[in-house]
Amino acid sequence: MNWDNLLCPIRLGAESEEILDSSYTRTQFQRDYDRIIFSSPFRRLQNKTQVFPLPGSVFVHNRLTHSLEVASVGRSLGNMLVNSIQQKEEGINFNLIAEIPTIVSTACLAHDLGNPPFGHSGEEAIRKYFTDNAEMLKPLVSEQEWIDLIRYEGNANAFRLLTQQLEGRRSGGYRLSYAVLASLVKYPYPSSLSGKKFGFFQSERNDFLKIANRLGLVEKQQDIFERHPLVYLVEAADDICYQIMDIEDAHKLGILSTDYVKELYLNFFHKELNASEFNRINKTLVEVTDTNEQISFLRAIVISKLVNECSMAFLNNYDSIMNGEKVKSLIDLIDSTSLSAMRIVKEISVEQIYNHKAVIEIELSGYRIIGSLLNIYCKAIINPTSAYNAKILRLLPKQFRCKNGSNYEKLMAMLDYISGMTDLFALEQFSVLQGINLPGIRH
Repeated sequence: MNWDNLLCPIRLGAESEEILDSSYTRTQFQRDYDRIIFSSPFRRLQNKTQVFPLPGSVFVHNRLTHSLEVASVGRSLGNMLVNSIQQKEEGINFNLIAEIPTIVSTACLAHDLGNPPFGHSGEEAIRKYFTDNAEMLKPLVSEQEWIDLIRYEGNANAFRLLTQQLEGRRSGGYRLSYAVLASLVKYPYPSSLSGKKFGFFQSERNDFLKIANRLGLVEKQQDIFERHPLVYLVEAADDICYQIMDIEDAHKLGILSTDYVKELYLNFFHKELNASEFNRINKTLVEVTDTNEQISFLRAIVISKLVNECSMAFLNNYDSIMNGEKVKSLIDLIDSTSLSAMRIVKEISVEQIYNHKAVIEIELSGYRIIGSLLNIYCKAIINPTSAYNAKILRLLPKQFRCKNGSNYEKLMAMLDYISGMTDLFALEQFSVLQGINLPGIRH
């Protein structure tokens, strides 16, 4: 793979349009970044669960703040890569290489756009509904389309959201550049491939293949590609942020004590720093008496360390990555001290954060709410002529009705609507359709 192809600024749906010189205002990739920032799906992330229920008096992360932080870390990773690539590659297009930080940060902004409400339990609720109702729904679609539904994946849905043409909209979706779209796809293969995750639904297969072939991604088998190199940086930025920030949120909520969180963060430096560096950290911890600020300081220096180590891991595996060889996630290739500390963080996160009572409660609520909405809308799609179902289908916004589409297209459009809901809107729809509450009346 080569960077001149990999950083192609051609836009999906606008391939025939001339790429204008926009250096006076914004580059092509800066336009991509702005399109995500100003989009409705991005705004809705502010009301979608990250891990903990949406905050009361203590503000913890939601999908929006998480995505912004991932984009910040991704930009740093991209900046570190630029100088190294210029030293490694001769005769390379400097202007294109300089855009890597923007491309990575844009893909980071978009990486969670496809996630349904209520965190990862939302994805699981969708999979479970179709699996449990196979007798009713499986005969309506092809075998490959059915696999898309029972293995529903937020990563694939993000690619769909950004590329599909909705009713009354332009072709190409948000018309992002090929380079940004490819940098978003962590799993560049369809749902039929065995494994836990995948990168695109059958409905977006042709778009992905067009992008992959134009960029020169390595195809191992039919429809199965190796990653765009920048995917490794997007993935690393996400891994760094959610692992490290969840610990800080748990501290703010009183789930983990200050001393314990300090220990978890300092584990990333044990037996490695010299005395002067430890003195600098301790001096700051003495100077800053606010416990939340102490934790924020330690979190910041841990992230900085991980950014440096993930960048080094990319460069150490540069040739393999560029040749399309299989390489581990960068977070698994960091320094042994950091790797050991990260493993402890993951164990604590599973034991004390992801299985915390408040987290389990929001997940169980998500299962009930999403399952009920799917049941109502799927039955309406199957039997649209009854008076009740006809009214249900009228609740779907025009761009999601897909009147003349196949059963698969109708089901996917309905999933677009439900997955795009915020947590609170999904709860509101559930309450109204179950007769628990009336529209506009709040308790």
